[in-house]
Amino acid sequence: MLQALSKRISSPNDPADAHRRQFRPASEGGGVHTIAETDSADPYKTLGVARDASQAAISRAYRKLAKRYHPDLNPGNAESESRFKAISGANGLLSDPEKRSRFDRGEIDSSGQEQARPPPYRDYAAGEPGRRYGRAGPQPAEWGDDDFADVFGTMFRDGRSQTGPRRGADQNYSLTAEFLDAVNGATRRLTLPDGRTLDVKLPAGTGSGDILRLRGQGGDGFQGGAKGDALIEIQVLPHRFFQRDGADIRLVLPVSLTEAALGGPIEIPTPGGAVRMRVPPGSDSGTELRLRGRGVPEHGGRAAGDLYATLRIMLGKPDPALNAFLKHWTPEQADDPRKDMT
Repeated sequence: MLQALSKRISSPNDPADAHRRQFRPASEGGGVHTIAETDSADPYKTLGVARDASQAAISRAYRKLAKRYHPDLNPGNAESESRFKAISGANGLLSDPEKRSRFDRGEIDSSGQEQARPPPYRDYAAGEPGRRYGRAGPQPAEWGDDDFADVFGTMFRDGRSQTGPRRGADQNYSLTAEFLDAVNGATRRLTLPDGRTLDVKLPAGTGSGDILRLRGQGGDGFQGGAKGDALIEIQVLPHRFFQRDGADIRLVLPVSLTEAALGGPIEIPTPGGAVRMRVPPGSDSGTELRLRGRGVPEHGGRAAGDLYATLRIMLGKPDPALNAFLKHWTPEQADDPRKDMT
């Protein structure tokens, strides 16, 4: 019987084999493409940088595109808002060295989600007829009775019921966190479907897609085995004006015409609270100011990030006195703000 079964598996005319041969990998000319090749966005292309770009180059590309497509600078433009979200997402992944490495290895997609792994049978189905279901490692020239004994022996061993203590299953949950709670660190309570509550400690610098493990808070063990763990995936809500850029924080900062023209100290919000900052005289919209150490706090051996404020001049309500002054005012050095566009 084993010899007959060997011939059946090894037969090149097996209809199942013919069916499988129709679906060759794209590298073999079969024209089949994976989801990752066709549907997933490439964060490198989104930011317009090479795959070996440095962190400094990625940050420069992000700042340039963010300034161009920021919703506050393009009010009512849905396309700019969509582009800005894509740019922010790409930068959030590539500015994190660990996530960038995992994306480059194909472990996560551009949104930071785990990539689906191909089913184990693909490696076997791609093998030569008669060897698809053999043991791992070097293969013999022909299948013998010993090979089938190994196959069936493994099947029957795996079918035996397990005895003794077994660890409980891990259980997955999701927790939504406010932006500042994730940046600064906080403790939030999670209510489980069975009515239990867990106090989840968010470390400073927690990002969307991070998974926190609470040991012993999962499923019950069997026959005295240890409980499983609770795996909690964090989703961070966007902030009204803060944007996270790795360890740095960015915002568009409105300033009055007087503040931009004359300069002086102003109050600026940061994740850790309001601080005072001096605006240089003659600042234009788009001027970027930096506050060292006012971004994501120091955590996990990583230095604190910085805060970058991009100025945006706001004229405010119409002022008749200002309008009358401008009608009769002639600057000593006239400057064409559109000279670079010709």
